[in-house]
Parts: sequence; structure tokens; C-alpha cells
Amino acid sequence: MYSNLDRPPLNVTELRRGLDPFFSQLDVVAETGSTNADLLARAADAEADRSVLVAEFQTSGRGRHQRTWVSPAQAQVALSVLVRLPGIAPADLGWLPLLTGVAVADAVRSVAKVPAELKWPNDVLVEGRKLCGILAEVGTTGKNPTVVVGIGLNVSLTEDELPVPEATSLVLAGAEVSDRTTLVRALLREFASRFTAWESAGWATGELADAYRERCATIGAQVRAELPGGDRIEGTATDVDANGRLIIDGRAVSAGDVTHLRPLE
Repeated sequence: MYSNLDRPPLNVTELRRGLDPFFSQLDVVAETGSTNADLLARAADAEADRSVLVAEFQTSGRGRHQRTWVSPAQAQVALSVLVRLPGIAPADLGWLPLLTGVAVADAVRSVAKVPAELKWPNDVLVEGRKLCGILAEVGTTGKNPTVVVGIGLNVSLTEDELPVPEATSLVLAGAEVSDRTTLVRALLREFASRFTAWESAGWATGELADAYRERCATIGAQVRAELPGGDRIEGTATDVDANGRLIIDGRAVSAGDVTHLRPLE
């Protein structure tokens, strides 16, 4: 079991010193309910654009479909970023969490040296076990929508501390680096790079989609998509379409319509 000495606090000075110019500000709090909820409360504030909030401990971390979890203090990277996407088509907003998944996978591969890959739509896995979850929530709509995207990356959780048996952490995966300050810097650097390229392309998704497909372990797998009401779709996941929907034997399903996506046994 880890002690507090094994889980040092984030180095806020170092984080701010190395912050990518893409971001307007970075704040670290000792505890909060949800970093996503905190930034969503600021969504209408023009000065909040490209701000980052990191929590050492979340009491009400949120996932897709209102799932919640609690991680031990300082055992996880829990951060959210608020961004505005001026002029983006509403149908393309769904690519932001997928972009974030690509950024997280690349950061973990390059810094921690673990073979991270993506499970559609935006879970980050290592050897089939969930390492990181991502949740994007719309704060404001219109011509210049605001979205808050949250990242929950398991860093030093032990087997006994994992929320579900199918999860893992960087330490359990044998990562070469598990320093959370280093990891936060890498995550933000990759996110800024991907977002900047996407915005510069006028929100065109061709290059982003190619990067996503290269990292997505779901494509080519036999899967079962469980839908609300008990319906399900089974078959081979062959691709993601222009809107980021998963194609299963010719049928497109969106992330919002799938309750669970599981391997087909």
C-alpha cells in the first residue's frame, strides 16, 4: 500500500513554468467534487477560455452516463480543460473527446513508455485494461461553443484500489515514469498540439481521424454494443465515420447511444 510520501503533491510552480502558451491559466486545488463541474460553472466567462483545473483529490469524479468514481488522493491525474471552438459545426464537436484520447495515448506512450491504445470512443487502455477515462461536456452552444473536457488517468493505484477489476494504473503497467507533474505537462502539451492543428485545419477531421484510427484497438475487433432499453448490436467494428461514430457491420452508432461496448465472446 502506498503512503502519502509515495504520492507527493503536484509541483504547481513547475507546472506553471512549463505551461504551453496555448493555455491561459492553470490552477491546482487540493480537493473538489469534479473539475469538470467547476469549469462548467465558468463556461460563460470569456477569460476562462483555455484554462486548466487540476485536483489532487476528487470526491465526485464523473464519467459517461453519469457513472462516478473516487480515487485515493494524489494517486491519479484528474484535470479538466475549458476550450472554445469558434465556428465549428455542431456535428464535429464529438471529435474533441476523441482528440483528447489521442493526446493522452501519445503522452503516455512517449513519457511512461507503456503501450497505450484507444477503446472507442475515448477510453485509454493498456493490454486491454482501462488506464484513463475522458468526459467532454458542452458548457455553451451557438457559433462559439464552449466545451469542458476532463481526464482521469490512473497513476499509482494498487490492485486493491482499482474501481473495477478491468482497470489498471501506470504503476501496475510497469511505467518508466509515474511522476504526476511530468505526466500533466506531457498531457497538456499533446492536447495543445492536437487542438491547435485541428483548429488550424478549420476543424476538418481527416488528419485527426487518421491519427485516431491508428491508435484505436476497437477497429477490427468483434464487439457487442449495448444500447438503452436492452437492445444490442453485435459484429465487427470496421471503422469510425466522419462524425466519429463507430461502424459495426455497416451500422453507425454514436457514443451517446451506447451504454457499454464490450468484446464479443
